[in-house]
Amino acid sequence: MPTARLSDANVQRNGRRLRMLVALTVLFLLWWYLLGVVDREAFRAEQMSANMMLSQMRSALVVRGAEVMLARDQRLENQVGLNPVELMEQSWSRYLGPCGLALPAPGYWCFQNSTEKTTENRHRGWLIYQPARPITLAGRSSRVDQPLAWEVTTDFADRNNNGQREQEERLTGLKLEPVALQHGSVQRQDAEH
Repeated sequence: MPTARLSDANVQRNGRRLRMLVALTVLFLLWWYLLGVVDREAFRAEQMSANMMLSQMRSALVVRGAEVMLARDQRLENQVGLNPVELMEQSWSRYLGPCGLALPAPGYWCFQNSTEKTTENRHRGWLIYQPARPITLAGRSSRVDQPLAWEVTTDFADRNNNGQREQEERLTGLKLEPVALQHGSVQRQDAEH
């Protein structure tokens, strides 16, 4: 009889181990699935947030461009390079202000000055976003290690569709234009915005 009790105890112990193994496997699979869902949602949230910020800045630039065009003492050319975040009435927790010497942390924005100050006591430069994930932002694909940059420029009526402003083509407003960030400076891109 003692061997039967030992084998029953072994069977029960092995049964508990098997149930524990199955439960741990199911928990691991659920955890793995949940991590994938959280990552996808974080990706979507970052992409939507960054695109929303760009859209709001573009809207603020349309309003600013109209104000400048209606004012007799201002010119659109003087608005090139301004910080578009200063035009928005709401503050953004992801906007750090001036970049300084370093680029922003992943998921944050900053404004890189290209000059110290202009005569209007305003900074000129470009807006920089450091993606936390590889996302597509305003039609531009990004990598985590490569920040994206935009500069406020003037828009014009391109009558001959060559992409270059001729003397007779008038300015029509302000826009955000993508620029390539290269070691503290930028180069204009021929990318669509």
